[in-house]
Amino acid sequence: MSASPARRFASRRGLLFGGAAASAGVLLAGCTSNDTGDDEEDSQQAPAAEESEGPPVTIGFAGPQADHGWLNAINENARSRAETYADVTLEITEGSNDTATQIGQIETLINSEVDVLVILPADGIALTQIGLTAMRAGIPVINLDRIFDSPQAYRCWIGGDNYGMGLNAGHFIGEQLRDVQNARVVELSGPDNLELTGQRTQGFDDALANYPNIEKVARQAAEFTVESGQEVMSGLLQAQSEFDALWNHDDDQGVGALRAIDQAGRDEFIMVGGAGARSAMDAIQADNSVLKATVLYPPTMAASAIDLARALGQAKGIGGLAEFEIPSSVTLYSAVVTKENVEQYLPTGFN
Repeated sequence: MSASPARRFASRRGLLFGGAAASAGVLLAGCTSNDTGDDEEDSQQAPAAEESEGPPVTIGFAGPQADHGWLNAINENARSRAETYADVTLEITEGSNDTATQIGQIETLINSEVDVLVILPADGIALTQIGLTAMRAGIPVINLDRIFDSPQAYRCWIGGDNYGMGLNAGHFIGEQLRDVQNARVVELSGPDNLELTGQRTQGFDDALANYPNIEKVARQAAEFTVESGQEVMSGLLQAQSEFDALWNHDDDQGVGALRAIDQAGRDEFIMVGGAGARSAMDAIQADNSVLKATVLYPPTMAASAIDLARALGQAKGIGGLAEFEIPSSVTLYSAVVTKENVEQYLPTGFN
């Protein structure tokens, strides 16, 4: 039987708050190794999360409903990564976009006394309290992507860079249009009620500010769905008789946007997508449409969250860093996938 929450909390204070307990344990392991005194400096390096089997760790995973290709890829990345570790047991919820339901699912994981929680909240602010509850119960939380409202509600945050996504999309388009006089750009954004949409737009605008020859002449918001992408893009095409580049925030709604573009018979511009869907990468590789690039918002972050949770549960650091503990935050890079590098990224594309 697992230890009580109170006992677990007492034993994990170092894991949660970076205190001496965790560090002392790792240092002790180094001091009792079979290394000779000549290797004393090497013995002080933080043990990294390794493929070799370690103490068993039960990870609870709770995310929103997988009603979008990216969210489904999140679940699959978490599940497949956990299966690569003989010492990891993954307890994964069905997921829900209803905050009360998701809170109930997380409470069930807390009551089952999992060792570490990975939570992608449907609403970061609304679920902050359940993150705090888990942390106070001695169960460290890896907060995935949508951030809680308090850093006390998680031990580590890992997620994508929405601002960087817009920034890199803008710079790619800017470089493609550098020699085009009076270049015109349009933007097909995500829902305006989401903070991430504003961050992506801000990054895009900041990048375009470096190119005085470019003007953004239109911006319309879609809903991250195929249907909304097609409908809103049709309206943009009717309103803008000619432009040089389009940035679309999301590859799912980009499927609909491409349908509208094909129906209108338009091909005078280049299109850059967002997130990294497999359909977008296939189109980029085929090079037979206006879609020339997509800016990643990688769902592989869920696999990395499992790595971090495993390392946390085993009181290890991570490879490549000298610290004894995992970082408090990890922001992923939004790489630009083009025809030149698409083969490298194809395995990460999601359906």
